[in-house]
Amino acid sequence: MPAALVWFRNDLRLADNPALHMALEAGFDPIPVYIHAPHEEGRWAPGAASDAWRHRSLKALSADLHARGSRLVVRQGDSSRVLEALIAQSGAQALFWNRKYEPTTQARDATIKQALKDQGFDARSCNAALLAEPWDVTTKSGGPYKVFTPYHRSVLAALPQRALHDAPRTLPSVPARIGSDGVDALGLKPRLGWDAGFWAQHQPGEAGAHEALEVFVDGALSGYLDQRDLPDRTGTSQLSPHLHFGEIAPWRVIARLEQVRSAKLDRDIDGFIRQLVWREFAYHLMHHFPHTIEDNLNPRFDGFQWARADANRMQAWQRGRTGVPIVDAGMRQLWHTGVMHNRVRLLVASYLTKHLRVHWLEGARWFWDTLVDADLANNTLGWQWVAGTGADASPYFRIFNPVTQAQKFDPKAHYITRWVPELEALPLQARFAPWESPDLLERLAPEYPRRPLVDLSGGREAALAAYAATR
Repeated sequence: MPAALVWFRNDLRLADNPALHMALEAGFDPIPVYIHAPHEEGRWAPGAASDAWRHRSLKALSADLHARGSRLVVRQGDSSRVLEALIAQSGAQALFWNRKYEPTTQARDATIKQALKDQGFDARSCNAALLAEPWDVTTKSGGPYKVFTPYHRSVLAALPQRALHDAPRTLPSVPARIGSDGVDALGLKPRLGWDAGFWAQHQPGEAGAHEALEVFVDGALSGYLDQRDLPDRTGTSQLSPHLHFGEIAPWRVIARLEQVRSAKLDRDIDGFIRQLVWREFAYHLMHHFPHTIEDNLNPRFDGFQWARADANRMQAWQRGRTGVPIVDAGMRQLWHTGVMHNRVRLLVASYLTKHLRVHWLEGARWFWDTLVDADLANNTLGWQWVAGTGADASPYFRIFNPVTQAQKFDPKAHYITRWVPELEALPLQARFAPWESPDLLERLAPEYPRRPLVDLSGGREAALAAYAATR
């Protein structure tokens, strides 16, 4: 049979892989290819935590292909040049890939596709990441959505029933003449083992994604809406990194949820699907407003008086040494595990952008380097939402009080104590605002900061004053 290249990127799976399925359906012998080209992603090349995950996910994909008689061809360099060389070496008659949506890579892929088509070469791209393409969901006037609720209604009203395709049982072998650099040659694996804490709760790869889905269905799905905001327990799906790296298709997740739908689970399933549509909304916004990965969507904030990003304060925030326990717990969880509970993400982001009044990009860049599920669309949406600068955003004057939020969502301080263990000796109520009990703090937790970086009420008033000045 004639050969075709199948170019893997953030679609590291064999089941429900439209590009691979299309190549097989068209009668081609697929040659799986991965090209490492972080220099082509501009200022948002993947961060260190993402690289650590990608290393393991590529290893898993390589093993899955090998088990089916194929192998993953790994190369490095400019994507267009590598593809041209592989086409020449393999005699491939077609190229298939699944789309990426980041502004830089979207432009690169369009250039590659056009150049190949101009040469009469068969180049096709597919949607493997989203329930709906960003350009297919429009308002009645034909424009993009900026408000989530009507977007959510529109997506659900037209949600297609996509067919499920299990991973092929066997695949054709890849000719020996086509060399591969190998996954280890990419230098993605951390040298000092700082990622050791990541893998206690995560298994990168397609098998790990399916296992995470089953664990969610059997456990946290029941009661999801009531427990998803409680950071001291596993009340969420843990699927975010698997979705980002394309180890499982979002429509496969929904299909599995529909299999177990019942009157008891209706509310939780609908609530979870709503979160999947928030992910879609993030991609919708990034596609239609690509400048927002660097700039405010709301131009009103272009003149906002952000505070200077003081290096010492930034480091204290990054390392979980702000003196605000719930914030410090979240930042330490991130550092040690590569993830952070979603409710706590809101709190640490609000503290940075409002109490410290640091530009949201500073936080977005730190998350980008430290989150294993760092996703440009979601990261941008999340930070601009909290900062009040984005679409359908939380108003800037809505400033989370980290003490009352901790008392509400971590009432027994289990989460705080886990990640800030030096506070364990304090009485329960003192663990939420230890600076209010200075004698106890000095005696029982001498290693913890004596006071927050900024007075919470003072930081709030300064933020509101800066916001008022933009009116």
